[in-house]
Amino acid sequence: MEGRTLVVGLDSPEAKSFREYIDGAVVFHELIPRYQLAEGKLYVEGQSSPGFLRIDRVIFHGIFDTSEDFDFLTALALWRGPCFPKARGLLDCRLRLPCLARALEVTAFGQAARGFSVGGEPYKASQLTVAKWSNWHCGENKHRFEGQWTPEQSTVFEPFFDGDAVRIALIGPHAWQVRLQGEDWLHSIHHPDATYMDIDKTLLEDARRLAAHFGLEVAAVDYMVTPDGSHLLEVNHVPNVTVFPEMTEAFFEVAGQWTREQ
Repeated sequence: MEGRTLVVGLDSPEAKSFREYIDGAVVFHELIPRYQLAEGKLYVEGQSSPGFLRIDRVIFHGIFDTSEDFDFLTALALWRGPCFPKARGLLDCRLRLPCLARALEVTAFGQAARGFSVGGEPYKASQLTVAKWSNWHCGENKHRFEGQWTPEQSTVFEPFFDGDAVRIALIGPHAWQVRLQGEDWLHSIHHPDATYMDIDKTLLEDARRLAAHFGLEVAAVDYMVTPDGSHLLEVNHVPNVTVFPEMTEAFFEVAGQWTREQ
């Protein structure tokens, strides 16, 4: 394999493990590096040496609570070079609320009536409702209420779905369904009781359709399964792949194989 691979987002232990799956020159950066796109060529700072290095392919797997990654993904999309997952898909999904709006055009489980309000405008709900704000995919910034509530920033409102929170995780050809867990109404893959479950073929089909729409080789789609049906919650463009060892191994194998095919 010729050229140089840039890997952004993996922490030091993950990067060390992943290095065994990649041939050739590799530059690892846990955070967004200094970079420049010049006349169609991508350059980033080296790990231990001054100056910039030319990059031939990029693997991106990180969530950052800044605007820096949005700018970086914009540069990758303008570059149009080999990127895993595809830069355009990462860019389209980076902002959580616009990503949801795009996903609702594709999913078969977007029938719920949602609301939206800018900061400072009171919102009155006629039923138990969940407010979601911030464009950071982090599982936080949510509030459950009934009646009137005033957001501090632009916020999406959706009915509170009483049911099982599940995630369809996709890594290349691999797929898993995980039952998300939590101590209260908030559920996460990070909870110690989160576990695999049998895959619902209908949800899997929907998740793959969403991933294909955004051009994401790696994605996780969260749903709430209720007695009245299933509802899309969120599309995660950089899902956690380290909670379950099988996902970690699959990510390393699929991403490593991708580098050899470029």
